[in-house]
Amino acid sequence: MSKIVITRRTALLGAGAIAAPFVITTGFAQTGPIKLAGLVSLTGSGSPFGPNSRLAHQAVVDEVNAAGGLLGRKIEYLAEDDQTNAEAGIRAARKLIDVDKVAAIMSVWASAVGTAVLPLCWENKVMMLAISAADSIAALPHQGYFVRTQPHTELQGKEFGRFALALGAKNLYLMMPQTPFTETVFKSIRETVEPKGVKVASVIFDGKKTSFRSEVDEMMRANPDLLMMGGYQAENIVMAKDLFRANFKGKIMGFAFGITPAFIEAAGKEAAEGMYGVVEPSPAGGSAAYGRLKALVKRDTLDTYICQAYDHANLAILAMAKGKEGSGSAIKDNIRKIANNDSAMKVDNAIDGLKAIAEGKEIKYAGASGPCKFSDIGNIIEVAFRTTQVKDGKLVEMKI
Repeated sequence: MSKIVITRRTALLGAGAIAAPFVITTGFAQTGPIKLAGLVSLTGSGSPFGPNSRLAHQAVVDEVNAAGGLLGRKIEYLAEDDQTNAEAGIRAARKLIDVDKVAAIMSVWASAVGTAVLPLCWENKVMMLAISAADSIAALPHQGYFVRTQPHTELQGKEFGRFALALGAKNLYLMMPQTPFTETVFKSIRETVEPKGVKVASVIFDGKKTSFRSEVDEMMRANPDLLMMGGYQAENIVMAKDLFRANFKGKIMGFAFGITPAFIEAAGKEAAEGMYGVVEPSPAGGSAAYGRLKALVKRDTLDTYICQAYDHANLAILAMAKGKEGSGSAIKDNIRKIANNDSAMKVDNAIDGLKAIAEGKEIKYAGASGPCKFSDIGNIIEVAFRTTQVKDGKLVEMKI
């Protein structure tokens, strides 16, 4: 097993080395690279976010390699497009696992893909660090080879319910395509609002349709004061146009991942005006990790998904360093040791974390997406949500 090698100068600095740059010998071991992969949505409904996840992964890997790599070895990053589709995701995951021999698959976005691919991961001792939110995924017998930084859908449904109550809704209508998390979201919303006297009706629609006029007409007959337009971006664009043509006057809320600048442009400023984007985890906007990521990817603003992807890469690298092995099992066994230990030294990037681990220190990673603490089944524990609203064709963060 290769070990991180600290230069003689760094070793002689002793305690003063804490303030000095972390220098590792640049010669990589000949045992081959440690491979990490992004299984990301470059096409399909998740395509607004997949390219950014890939960008964040690569930025972290490049930074670590420039500092000497991990455990004396170079990290190799690979990315495959899951097409936001379970079948394509399985094909891509099989390549990454069977051919490329990756230690981790990172930033799976769609719950259908996460559900399909996770069995391949645990059977092959490959760690999945996911964004996929369906509650059912964490309930799979994944043997610990799964964590996610995205809040699971029961939490999201409750947040939708709280938001509906804050808006003063009395007659709520829920519209969502069939997904692995639709029923969970509906159930959580109902449990939150119905005890407060809110009337709730719902419909599950076929997301592949080119028009939702019949569903909109049915909703209009119910005369709700608040509509949950719960589709992905592509479905929301079509539905928003149908709602505008139907002259719907009630308030509209939806998943923040479906109400984006690209959605506003495609649906039209007038159709999108006033809509609320809900249950988006709030990145740690004021943190050093957020600022570091902005500099790495050369962006002025960052959404939660690029922040989560950045944290996935850092977590995987630091967990392997903690376990002194470049494997999925090392990530599984050590990720909570470097993420849940609130009494340890705080770090927000792999470079500082690797330095601390090499010095024998315990670390607590918290990153650009916020605190990264995981339950026994892999769910994120601490989450801060934010809400946006379309105002004059722009998304504006707001508080209710």
